[in-house]
Amino acid sequence: MDHLSIGMLLLVVVGGFAAAFVDSVVGGGGLISVPVLLTAGLPPAAALGTNKLAGTLSSLTSTLSFFASGHVDIRAVRGLIPLSLLGAALGTLTLRHVPSGFLKPMVVAMLAVIAVYTLLRRDWGERAAFVRFTAGTAWLTGIAAFVLGFYDGFFGPGTGSCLIFAFLLLGFDFVKAAGNAKALNFASNLASLATFLALGSVHYGVGLIMGAAMVAGSWLGSRFAIRRGRAYIKPLFLVVCALLIGKQVLDLL
Repeated sequence: MDHLSIGMLLLVVVGGFAAAFVDSVVGGGGLISVPVLLTAGLPPAAALGTNKLAGTLSSLTSTLSFFASGHVDIRAVRGLIPLSLLGAALGTLTLRHVPSGFLKPMVVAMLAVIAVYTLLRRDWGERAAFVRFTAGTAWLTGIAAFVLGFYDGFFGPGTGSCLIFAFLLLGFDFVKAAGNAKALNFASNLASLATFLALGSVHYGVGLIMGAAMVAGSWLGSRFAIRRGRAYIKPLFLVVCALLIGKQVLDLL
């Protein structure tokens, strides 16, 4: 903490708040928070681990906010949370041995499909149509929870958007899809954080300062989304998808 100036600490606080405000609804906060932590002087591994500490506090706040307002379907997510936990822990362990850069072209293609599909289906997510899981959808959703948990621990960008898309496909409206996605995202963040802690890749001082700012941003962002509903979440969802695509393309170039 000694090497951080007042200005850099202010950047960490403001960056954390802004990242959490967006991330609390549709994900993508890492586009802001990770570069901020790197600018603060943290090595890449420590920046990722510290971001998980702050992000876990943020996702817990938004999950509780969505849950308190009745926008988390416990029946739908309770069986998926352990799969997300396991996947994220394995993903973070794998990250130590395998570089994640090869996923970038795949992420660009995946997010492009999600964005175009969501844009073309204009009334999608306006009304809830989900009733219960069938045997087929239960298996497919379980696999998706594990794979996206692994991806979150291994690479991360776009996890929230993919989770929302998966719940939209199941028939949830945009607000409940966002709430369910945050519950699973919290699980994967928690497992990934535990793994980073075990590996000693977390800067507690910076992480807790950014985490406090993220709690405030996450609470405000989730409350704003719950009140505004689909009219706010869908445009933000598409904007974040576009930003994630642009970031990955720039990295590839």
